[in-house]
Amino acid sequence: MKLPFSYYQNPDVLFLAKDLLGKVLFTEIDGEITAAIIVETEAYFGIHDKASHAYGGKRTERTEIMYAQGGISYVYLCYGIHHLFNVVTSIENEPHAVLVRAVEPLIGQEIMELRRNMPSTKSAISSGPGSAAKALGINRSFNKKELTGEEIWLEDHNIRYNPDDIIASPRVGVAYAQEDALLPWRFFIKGNKYVSKPNKVE
Repeated sequence: MKLPFSYYQNPDVLFLAKDLLGKVLFTEIDGEITAAIIVETEAYFGIHDKASHAYGGKRTERTEIMYAQGGISYVYLCYGIHHLFNVVTSIENEPHAVLVRAVEPLIGQEIMELRRNMPSTKSAISSGPGSAAKALGINRSFNKKELTGEEIWLEDHNIRYNPDDIIASPRVGVAYAQEDALLPWRFFIKGNKYVSKPNKVE
């Protein structure tokens, strides 16, 4: 049921960013399992993408994980507040990644409610990448984890969306990326209430 390593090593990050919609992201923390359906993603196209942390071949202690083979997690702190969860994709030394921007709660809603201090029926519980990570208990300790392990993994539950229901739009919060900020590399499910609002920072 878990997505295999080979799935993540597809070199087409735009395909994966769309294909990850409907996949189920699981975490297990202290024996407690939570899971949610991915409903919004953003693709980051490695060294050629001005919005990517790896643009121009930049390699730092933080970004080195992006150069690993696909199927590893990349979690970083944004604004010193929000942990953002990314799926590293493609082959080794090709630092593509997909940011998970929003999820729809599926399993362990009561645990998510405690983490977010709000009911799971409220869209804000997992809308936006910081909220999605917090709802699933993802923090920096999840950085560099294999996505086929026992702590964090993805499954295919045969949730499929009509192509007309998948919207492509510019990514959020990447104005610094100049012309690349306009690329329609954010993908989300039309009408899903958990999708983030573009004017929100998170």
